[in-house]
Amino acid sequence: MEENDFKQEFLEIFYDNIERDGSDKLLEWLERSDFFTAPASTNRHSSFKGGLCMHSVFVYKRFVKLLENEYGKNWDKTLSKESAAIIALLHDVCKVDCYQESFKNVKDDDGVWQKVPCYKFDEALPYGHGEKSVYILSSFMKLTREEAMAINWHMGNADCRVKGGYWGLSAVFYAHPVALLFHIADMEATYLDENS
Repeated sequence: MEENDFKQEFLEIFYDNIERDGSDKLLEWLERSDFFTAPASTNRHSSFKGGLCMHSVFVYKRFVKLLENEYGKNWDKTLSKESAAIIALLHDVCKVDCYQESFKNVKDDDGVWQKVPCYKFDEALPYGHGEKSVYILSSFMKLTREEAMAINWHMGNADCRVKGGYWGLSAVFYAHPVALLFHIADMEATYLDENS
């Protein structure tokens, strides 16, 4: 699929599911930002133009499959379709306007240095990762507790707060199993669906 195909799919999922007050302003902000053209990372998953949007769509699809597997065809009685779309499509808005096009020197197969394009991470608002997404989204619309927990903790054990010895992640996953399912969806999309 092409970059614009993922944008179109993202927008279809968004329009079909998200009607919350403020979502229109959020979408306008996403359109003005680099969300649809940014990579998802500098050198890991989806580190190419449009990778962030593609990642968000893949995570949405994985999340819905996990919800169906755990709660059945009527999974939306446990978590609304709107909440599932908000969580999955918007969990990485913390990455908006953080990637700058650059170059790096790499040796080719003959041992000759070549200048190759790359992305550099340059964050103007170093507020964390999941918590930064919650902060940004909350400036546009009110999130439910379930949405905020899933987005805030989507990095799971890779979250810097957990690496520092914080044990609260287990409490979050026990109290909010949707957050655990979402973390798994994010990991599945990253490692099973995406190639750098």
